[in-house]
Amino acid sequence: MKDESRPALAGLNGDHPDAHARALPNNVAVKCPNCRELLVGKDWEKNLKVCQRCGHHFRLGARARLDLLLDPDSFEEFAAKLQSSDPLNFVSRSQSYRTKLESERANTQLDEGTIIGRGRIEDMSLMVGVMDFGFIGGSMGAVVGEKLTRAIEMAADERLPLLIISASGGARMQEGLLSLMQMAKTSAALACLGEAGVPYISLLTDPTTGGVAASFAFLGDVILAEPGALIGFAGPRVIEQFMHQRLPKDTNTSEFVLAHGMLDGIVHRRALRPTLARLLRLYHGMKWPA
Repeated sequence: MKDESRPALAGLNGDHPDAHARALPNNVAVKCPNCRELLVGKDWEKNLKVCQRCGHHFRLGARARLDLLLDPDSFEEFAAKLQSSDPLNFVSRSQSYRTKLESERANTQLDEGTIIGRGRIEDMSLMVGVMDFGFIGGSMGAVVGEKLTRAIEMAADERLPLLIISASGGARMQEGLLSLMQMAKTSAALACLGEAGVPYISLLTDPTTGGVAASFAFLGDVILAEPGALIGFAGPRVIEQFMHQRLPKDTNTSEFVLAHGMLDGIVHRRALRPTLARLLRLYHGMKWPA
C-alpha cells in the first residue's frame, strides 16, 4: 500500500520549498525560503507572514488561522479533548506512536491536528474546521476524521455554512486502514450536507496532499487556495520517480491546479476574510430548502 503520509512526515520529500520560517532569536529577522530575502520580523508579522518581496505565504498554525479569519472572541470550540489512541501499537525505528503523540501535544499545545467549532465572520455565523500542519504534518487519523465529520454534521443540523481549511500531507500511516477510512467517512458526511442544501467552502493551504486532497478538500461548493500552495494527491518529486520523466515547472501549485480547472480562485491571505464574507452574504441571502 502506498504510504501517502510519508511526504508530510519527511518534509514532503523535498517537493516544495521549506515553508517554515528560519528565524533568528525572538524573530528579529526571518529568511524567506523562496527568494532568500531577509525579512524584518515585525514587518513580516504585520504582513500576515507573507514575504514582502516575492509574496511567499508562510504556513500558519490553526490558532493563527482562526485569529486571522474570524471575528474577535467569536469562536466556540467543540470536541477539544478528543485524542488519538494507538490502535495498532505502532512502533517505528526511533519511537512509538504514543510517544510521538505526547511529543506533538507538548510542542504544538494542541490535542490533535485539527480544531473545529462555531464562529462568525463579519457577524455571520458559520461552522469551521481548520487543520494544523505542525501536528504530525497535519496527517488525518481517526480523531481528525471524527472531528471534521462532527463539524460537517453540526453544520447540517444547524444549517450553518461550513468552512474547512486544509493543511495536510494525507492519511496518518501510524493508524493504517483506520486513517484511510476517514476519507470515506468525511465524504459521506459532506454528501448529506449537500443534500441538505447547506454550503461548504473549502480553503486549500500549503500543503494539501494525499488522502485529504483525495477526499473532503476537493468536495467544496466553492474551492479556494492561497498562492503557491502545494496541492495534489502526490508531490511532483514522487510523480517524477514513478514516471521517470521531468514535470513542468510549478506542477501541483495553486496556480497549476487553477489553470487545470480544479479551483474556483486563488486568494491572497489579506483578502481571505473579505472574500469569505462576500460568499457568506450570498449564502445567507439564499432561501434554503426547509
